[in-house]
Amino acid sequence: MNPSKMLFLSCLILGTLISVSANSWLGVWMGLEINLLSFIPLMTNQKNILTTEASLKYFLIQAFASSVLLFSIITSYVMSDLVFQYNIQFPQSILVSSALLLKMGAAPFHFWFPGTMEGLNWWNCLILMTWQKIAPLILLSYSIQINVFFYGIIILCTAIGSLGGLNQTSLRKLMAYSSINHLGWMIAALMLGENLWVFYFTMYTFLTTTIILLFNCFDIYHINQNFLLMNSNPLVKFFMFSSFLSLGGLPPFLGFLPKWVVIQAMSENHLFLITVMVTMTLITLFFYLRITFSALLLSYSATKWSNQYRSNHNLFFKLSILSSISALGLALVTLVYGIV
Repeated sequence: MNPSKMLFLSCLILGTLISVSANSWLGVWMGLEINLLSFIPLMTNQKNILTTEASLKYFLIQAFASSVLLFSIITSYVMSDLVFQYNIQFPQSILVSSALLLKMGAAPFHFWFPGTMEGLNWWNCLILMTWQKIAPLILLSYSIQINVFFYGIIILCTAIGSLGGLNQTSLRKLMAYSSINHLGWMIAALMLGENLWVFYFTMYTFLTTTIILLFNCFDIYHINQNFLLMNSNPLVKFFMFSSFLSLGGLPPFLGFLPKWVVIQAMSENHLFLITVMVTMTLITLFFYLRITFSALLLSYSATKWSNQYRSNHNLFFKLSILSSISALGLALVTLVYGIV
C-alpha cells in the first residue's frame, strides 16, 4: 500500500460516510461522486490491461446512475416546490431506487457487474462486493416501499444471481452472481427493517472476506485451480469449500443464520416471495455443491510448484480460525441462545 492508495482508500470511506450522514439529496450525490472518483484509481493497474477496461466500464455506469439520481432529485424538487428532503413521491421514488440499484449492481441493472469484477484483483472485488454497497442500500431504505416494483427486483436478483452462476468457470464471476443473489435477500431484509439488513450484511461481509482471503492467498481465479491446488493440505481445501457452502446458506453453517432470520420475518406476510427466494437459493447451493464434490471426491495430479504457500503457518492459522467460525458459528450461536 503506497501513500496514494491510502489517500484514495480514505477518500473512498469518506465518500460513503458523507452519503450516509447527509441531510439532503444533494449531499448524498456529492458523497457518491467522491466515493466513485476515489475507487477508480484503486481499480487501475498499469501491469494489467483488464483493469483499464473494468475501471472505464465502472466509471461510465456509475456516472450514468449519478446523472439519473440527480435528474430524479431535481424533478422531485421542481414538482413538490420543497427544499431537498427525503419526501420523494412515488414516480420519483422509482427513479431514485432504479439509480441506486444500478449503482450497487442489482438485477435487472446487473449487466456491468460480472464483467467489471472479472477485470479486478481480489481486494478490489472485495471492496466492490461489500463496501460499495453500503451507501446505495442505506439510501434505498429512504425510498423503499412494499410494492410490486420491489417484489420484482427481489425475485429478479435471486433468480439471475442463481441461474447466472450455473455455467461459470471464473471464480470472480461466480462471486459476482453470488453477490447479486445475496442482494435480493438484503433488499428483502431492508424492506422489513434496517436492523435485519445490518445483520444480514455483516454476516455476508464476514463470509465473503473469508473466501476472498483464501482465494488471494493461493492466487486462485478459476475453478480448475481449486482442483489442482492444495492436494498436499486437504484441511485448507476443506476450509475453502465449507466457507463456500456457508456463503450459499447450507443449514449446518453460519451462512444459514441470516437467511433463517429473514425467512422467519417474511413467513407471515410474504409467503410467496420467500418461497421463490428459497427455491432460487437452492440453485445457488447446487453449483456450490457441484464444485465441492468434484474437488473433494475426485483425485487430481498436482505439480510441485503448487505447494508454494504451505510454509506460511501464520496465515494458515488465521484462515483456519475464520473458516472454523464460518463452519461452526451456527451451532455456537444456537448453543448460546439455548443457554441464555
